[in-house]
Amino acid sequence: MDVQLGLDTFGDVTAGADGNRLPYDQVLRNVVEEGVLADRVGVDFFGVGEHHRDDFAVSSPEVVLAAIAARTERIRLGSAVTVLSSDDPVRVYERFATLDGISNGRAEVIVGRGSFTESFPLFGFDLSQYEVLFEEKLNLFAALLDEQPVTWQGETRPALIEQDVFPKTASGRIRTWVGVGGSPESVVRAARYGLPLTLAIIGGAPARFAPYADLYRRALAQFGEETQPIGVHSPGHLADTDEQAIEEFWPHYKVMVDRIGRERGWAPMGRDHYDEEVRSGSLYVGSPETVAERIAETVQTLGAERFDLKYSAGTLPHEVMMRSIELYGTRVMPLVRERVAGS
Repeated sequence: MDVQLGLDTFGDVTAGADGNRLPYDQVLRNVVEEGVLADRVGVDFFGVGEHHRDDFAVSSPEVVLAAIAARTERIRLGSAVTVLSSDDPVRVYERFATLDGISNGRAEVIVGRGSFTESFPLFGFDLSQYEVLFEEKLNLFAALLDEQPVTWQGETRPALIEQDVFPKTASGRIRTWVGVGGSPESVVRAARYGLPLTLAIIGGAPARFAPYADLYRRALAQFGEETQPIGVHSPGHLADTDEQAIEEFWPHYKVMVDRIGRERGWAPMGRDHYDEEVRSGSLYVGSPETVAERIAETVQTLGAERFDLKYSAGTLPHEVMMRSIELYGTRVMPLVRERVAGS
């Protein structure tokens, strides 16, 4: 099985050498440098998330990805994710079609509902329409992917009548994934549109998502759709040794998780929980050999064709992440492919 290996970041606002938060403009430039390094060390995909809050610098992934595209040659570039519910499908298509042209056909988009809701009030959307907004907008976006005139009508935006949208892509289609956090309904929805599935697995044993992978494949068959790839998005960090990686990642990851937890009513993360997630959960933290072994196991368990490591975590410094990216491309990726090919 051929497996693609990517990296994701949300553009987390990181700490500088003095321990203080870096300004947003510096974080954005650092993300571009991280994407350029990922290309140089052979990473297959670089994804940038969309957020509208003060702990993440990226609210417009396509602009950042275009900057990376101008300085790279082969790496595929996409969102992680685009919050389609609070955006306009036509504008999303236009922006990614533009990125596709700039990057010479390397653009992808992962659409989802997002795990944060700040964009809804910011852009004037009612959270009570959370489900219908995504359903309708995905329906329209899927129609736009054919790059033909579209006639569409729904409740959440004005209708289109034989409307053509530009620019067109050289290949005739933008590769589009649906990001899912673990809802069976969302898995079946992705299959209904015949779109590849990205499973966001950020806690617990990855094997517990095997039923979702099986459900997706069965649903594709029942809808008469062609087989589509499954991808996995999970957090992690690389260093030369397991101990170094675990200790580097822990304080920054805890601050990030605890901040989100206070907003959502979670208890603070304890060290025991963290260590358990590193050992057998969905934190891929350690030396290249350790992380490669765990990624290969996840890929084989789920039958996944892509694995994207979310390498940023809160204030984890840029220089530390650059070393993690280097290790991922030069050492983890060859080991994963060797293990998967030999299985």
